[in-house]
Amino acid sequence: MSFSWGRFDTRTIVLIPIAIAINIVLGQTVSAALKIPIYLDSIGTILVGVLAGPIPGLVTGLLANLIWTYVLPAPFHSDYAAPFAVVAAEIGFLSGVFGQLGVFRSRPNADTVRLVLAALVVILVLGLIGYYGFLPFYTNGTFTFFGDTSTVDPFFVIVGYAIGIGIIAAILGLVALLFLRRDLGVAYVAIAGLIVGIISAIISAPISAYVFGGVTGSGTDVLVAAFQQAGADLSKAVLQQGLLSDPIDKTIEFFIAFVILQTLSRRFVARFPQGEAAVGLEAA
Repeated sequence: MSFSWGRFDTRTIVLIPIAIAINIVLGQTVSAALKIPIYLDSIGTILVGVLAGPIPGLVTGLLANLIWTYVLPAPFHSDYAAPFAVVAAEIGFLSGVFGQLGVFRSRPNADTVRLVLAALVVILVLGLIGYYGFLPFYTNGTFTFFGDTSTVDPFFVIVGYAIGIGIIAAILGLVALLFLRRDLGVAYVAIAGLIVGIISAIISAPISAYVFGGVTGSGTDVLVAAFQQAGADLSKAVLQQGLLSDPIDKTIEFFIAFVILQTLSRRFVARFPQGEAAVGLEAA
């Protein structure tokens, strides 16, 4: 299979602004209202990369972060997004590469051995997500999904609830794909998300440390402070936080993108420049 940089056809050009809006709304909600140490600001970028190719994915991530900081007014404005535009571009580019490699394809009816191995991978990933991403915010018998919402626009609170429901729905969808359809594709997506998360953490750590002093206004700031209290200097604390949060965040986002792609018509997906490579030719 020859490598393709992707293509900006009419469908891709229409999809890009929709993807940018998804990124900004979800990312701003997490930053403004939620307490969880993830971002959820790249789902649109991932979808464009998978469906249209590495360069359209790269452009989507880059534009989303620049628009987020330099174009949009409050309450959707973010001072922190633009410096991380290079990270958003990397996520879009790698999503396009993984899409071209067929990582997001459904692989149903796997044999028992491979299914068990896939299940172990997914259970491990979901376990890490639950323990490091959410359980730290379960205290005194209650789960604190939101931060201080006294000054938060009600729109973001509503979207926050939608995000919580969406995460649960995505996890249930993954379980159904894995065990009902015996779909090995779930494990491929988990591994790809972890790889993109690790690379993102390495790129973003120096930006967070030297541009913002480790404080980016999100739930991840709590982790940076915790690592510093444990004795790490700023650079190390930010890298440790990134290596914890980014793989979790990107895996969740890759999972959500995978579930979305599985719900779409194969004929519709195949109309995008990279659609056939991304999801296969079945029923296209």
